[in-house]
Amino acid sequence: MPLYIAYNGPNATTAAPTPVTTGTSAKTLLQIATPNTKMIRPVAWGISFSGFAAAAPLLVELVETDAAATVTAHTSTGIKPYDDPNAPASVVTLGTSATGYSASGEGSPTATRHADLQQIAPTGQYNYLWPLGREFKVATSRFLRVRVTAPAAVSALCYVIWEE
Repeated sequence: MPLYIAYNGPNATTAAPTPVTTGTSAKTLLQIATPNTKMIRPVAWGISFSGFAAAAPLLVELVETDAAATVTAHTSTGIKPYDDPNAPASVVTLGTSATGYSASGEGSPTATRHADLQQIAPTGQYNYLWPLGREFKVATSRFLRVRVTAPAAVSALCYVIWEE
């Protein structure tokens, strides 16, 4: 099965990717919406911050929710095949209430399930790769989010690699 990757920004072409500010309350930096016909399995994810001084850590979540955040919509060019450049297009749902980045509203989830939960220094980074066959599964019609709660705003880059 092919792997796909998405970042918390548009597809970078001639310019480098632009980090997104975290703000000081919970903010979804990247959201991936599963269709009603298929689950996804994240196999790896990561995040890095632009802080330059030691400070209180940021709470970072990779979380499945039942409600969408309002995001800047990814386009099909922002969801890339990861291991096979000839893979078919991803089946994830696109749109401002689906797959996208840099949330302007968090929605109202009533059910959440954490795939990973970390406290990370604002000068740090974190990457995780699931053991083969032990990946977290995101249910159909759900939202996988990279969500950050920061004591002081910093900029961040994050990604998720998943299998469909």
